[in-house]
Amino acid sequence: MRYLLGLDIGTSGTKTALFDEYGNTIKTATYGYELFQPKAGWAEQEPDAWWEACVNGIKTVIEKSKVSPKDIKGIGLSGQMHGLVLVDKDYKVIRNSIIWCDQRTEKECNYMTEVIGKEKLIKITGNPALTGFTLSKLLWVRNNEPLNYKKIYKILLPKDYIRLKLTNVFATEVSDASGMQMLDINTRNWSEEILEKLNIDKNILAEVYESVVVSGHVTEEASRLTNLAVGTPVVGGAGDQAAGAVGNGIVNEGIISVSMGTSGVVFAATDTPRFDKEGRVHTLCHAVPNKWHVMGVTQGAGLSLNWFKRTFCKSEVMESEASKVNIYDLLTEKASNSKPGSNGIIYLPYLMGERTPHIDPNVKGAFLGVSLINNHDDFIRSVLEGVSFSLKNCLDLLQHMNISIDEIRVSGGGAESKVWRQITADIFGYSLNTVKASEGGALGVAILAGVGAGIYTSVEDACSKIIKGNDKIEPNLSLKETYKEVYEKYNSAYPKIKNF
Repeated sequence: MRYLLGLDIGTSGTKTALFDEYGNTIKTATYGYELFQPKAGWAEQEPDAWWEACVNGIKTVIEKSKVSPKDIKGIGLSGQMHGLVLVDKDYKVIRNSIIWCDQRTEKECNYMTEVIGKEKLIKITGNPALTGFTLSKLLWVRNNEPLNYKKIYKILLPKDYIRLKLTNVFATEVSDASGMQMLDINTRNWSEEILEKLNIDKNILAEVYESVVVSGHVTEEASRLTNLAVGTPVVGGAGDQAAGAVGNGIVNEGIISVSMGTSGVVFAATDTPRFDKEGRVHTLCHAVPNKWHVMGVTQGAGLSLNWFKRTFCKSEVMESEASKVNIYDLLTEKASNSKPGSNGIIYLPYLMGERTPHIDPNVKGAFLGVSLINNHDDFIRSVLEGVSFSLKNCLDLLQHMNISIDEIRVSGGGAESKVWRQITADIFGYSLNTVKASEGGALGVAILAGVGAGIYTSVEDACSKIIKGNDKIEPNLSLKETYKEVYEKYNSAYPKIKNF
């Protein structure tokens, strides 16, 4: 039997998953790490904490699965997108990584727009200047930490730092590189025009590959640390959203993915680049060769529920620990005690600013419409509904771009809650399918590794064989008018609070 390994370097932890060639999960392991917020709106992590989590995860799945490392035929890498990792000439990390949800770079984005122009940025990179993307972070370091900037030998994305540790190779691939805002998504290579106008040395960028291409092989040092076989091929991999889409079979037009992780993403594959002229959704290269994708992003999806749990749910956390019931199952069950519309409360999930549809790094979250009748369950439900309304904003924009919606598949931690899935189906007015591919991004990059290793002929071929079966939740049509009214109130709120 041949096996494939997928590494998914997330925001809260890294999942390592081992699969057989038929896509069956053999063993998984997850190791977490900290997120640092030195100031409001800032977000950083230690790259070597990611590597430690990967080393522990790989050793664990190999040991517990009892699979011979020689039978692991390929490794795929996925991870949180947009993070900036700075590496010096000795391959050492210069400073903590500034990660995807960091919002400190508004000044740099304004500069990018002034120098290049919003329309030109969208035409080349698929997006306007965005605070979350890598380029503005690099410019921030140049403006604020010149000594660190001078030390830069290469810049990498989070998963590509793990590639360096595994293979000693500097490389990236098109889907994740698209989120750096230095790639021309039309040619699928670095944009000479952007680099020249912003005075960025192309030599600090890694080589860029298609996602299924083998970019390096496991070194002796990495083998010693992880127990992987020396020479095991490592493919390009994919950014977390493209990887999760492949893991859910979102490789052809008409099938839409809704991911409910720390952030929330509505994702569609396209055969040609499609652009929103306002740049409210991202257009990026897909991990499938010669395909692209569009996605709308809600910054604070699962992040909102996690924040609410930490801030307001001490008794529920204690109850969860005593009863051994998952805290999120407990919270979402309590939300089901509240009425659709949360008895008048509307939650705006702008804890880290917002991307879609507002592109506003400064807007703050809010609970609106609170009255004496409200209780704790109403607040919990309003968080679930507010995130789902924000995801519907993303879906609406895809429809306005004439992207067909034949099927919607949901994934991510939030989608594991039947209550939250039902709320989202009711708000969307569409049935939602849960694909039995719970490993998501890790499975997606394992599939890419299988293509690179010659186990599958193409990504589409692999998905047709591996992605099987689903559970469907139908929308409650009797709630259509209720949620239409609440959605209109939700949409009316942003203009009123954006300057608060």
